[in-house]
Amino acid sequence: MTGLLVVTAVPAEAEAIRAGLTASAAPDGTAPPDVTVLPVGVGPAVAAAATARLLALAEAAGRPYRAVVSAGIAGGFVGRVAVGGTVLADRSVAADLGAESPGGFIPVEDLGMPPELLGGGRIVPADPGLLAGLRGALPGATVGTVLTVSTVTGTAASTAALAQRHPDAVAEAMEGYGVAVAAAQAGVPFAELRTVSNPIGPRDRSAWRMREAFAALTSAAAALH
Repeated sequence: MTGLLVVTAVPAEAEAIRAGLTASAAPDGTAPPDVTVLPVGVGPAVAAAATARLLALAEAAGRPYRAVVSAGIAGGFVGRVAVGGTVLADRSVAADLGAESPGGFIPVEDLGMPPELLGGGRIVPADPGLLAGLRGALPGATVGTVLTVSTVTGTAASTAALAQRHPDAVAEAMEGYGVAVAAAQAGVPFAELRTVSNPIGPRDRSAWRMREAFAALTSAAAALH
């Protein structure tokens, strides 16, 4: 069995994590062993497909990964996590997988579909052991639900509706659920780690703190040994 697979959406996130791993190298300069960091693309579909391929290739080679972490930057819910903060998902949720109705959003599990068509469902919990290890290494992190969306939330109305539907959610991103499903199908432990670059809500680029979020991601990478 090989080490940890860490997947990000974009190369900049992967580079920030690699920088943190290098900074936390052994005194002799040896990089932490058995941590593979790869960007796999933006959105749940490409993240799921690419992660599934990586896990399958490793298994076929006789060197399966021991766990997989979806990592990167995210938007955070105001009042639940600060911009620049670090988040650990206790579960990853496909927040927009379902149907609209006059009465509001209907989650896919309430649409009468057979359970076998839902795979692991639209809610995938983090592996308890993996999450406990990350919490121990990152005691200042906020733990809660991380939502996966295909369309980033960008209005006050949609933010309020999402926050009401998910009172335990602390952040939203675009890949976690896809990676979680790939991991579940492969029988590999999964966790999600995010750092917050902006508040969820109306798009205001002046409120984005990308530099702080990437710096926080680099600092959090030390937990990925």
